[in-house]
Amino acid sequence: MTGALERFSLTGKVALVIGGSSGIGREIALGFRESGARVVAVGKTKAKVDAVVDALRETDTGSAGHAVDVADLAELRRMVDAVTTEHGRIDILVNSQGTTTLKPAEDFAPGDYCRIMDVNLRSVFFASTEVGRGMLSRGQGSIITIASIASFLGFQNTALYTMSKWGVLGMTQALAAEWAGRGVRVNAIAPGFVMTVLNRDKMGAERKENALRRTPMGRFGKTEDLVGAAVFLASDSSSYVTGETIRVDGGYCAAGL
Repeated sequence: MTGALERFSLTGKVALVIGGSSGIGREIALGFRESGARVVAVGKTKAKVDAVVDALRETDTGSAGHAVDVADLAELRRMVDAVTTEHGRIDILVNSQGTTTLKPAEDFAPGDYCRIMDVNLRSVFFASTEVGRGMLSRGQGSIITIASIASFLGFQNTALYTMSKWGVLGMTQALAAEWAGRGVRVNAIAPGFVMTVLNRDKMGAERKENALRRTPMGRFGKTEDLVGAAVFLASDSSSYVTGETIRVDGGYCAAGL
């Protein structure tokens, strides 16, 4: 019988973490390595990718990284092909890429729409299908996308971001239903207010104060708070879990007024 801790092990698995060079994705990449996975981190900025690869290689010299703009689907496909060729397969995919802009809905321009949707939804779907083909051919794999509590709620001044994250929720459920019988699980994690660089720089003082007041745990999330949920969804411990979105939000969505 497999021990409880062994069921959470990622030893022998190859994990591709898109958005793995900063914020939540970086923390998940490092957490996967601690759990035994071989990790390939992807980010847009080469210096950040190199930095996380250096950290990963402290315990696994086979860890790798790619500096890629995944909103460019040709670049995305080339990267997935290169990772598959180099490592033989991809067992786990994490979609942690994301961007946002805060402004009133009536002030968004078509360019804003294309930029946010291209990163937050379009690249997530096509990363999932590009990697998913290989998983489906082997009859196993786990895909995890970083959603948001904005996948469940409407937030002021974030219309496009909120739309994209509701789309991630729908995509998660649709792919899970379609691929479950072929061995591929698709889930998501919805962080609450985690003080990544993205949130810290783009959220004003009043917005932060309101978010903190509404969070029952009385604190903002830390990037490391997401690692446990990600390891669970990537590991054999969640072998009967698909189509789920786990909220890691300090109770924000559970709270009333």
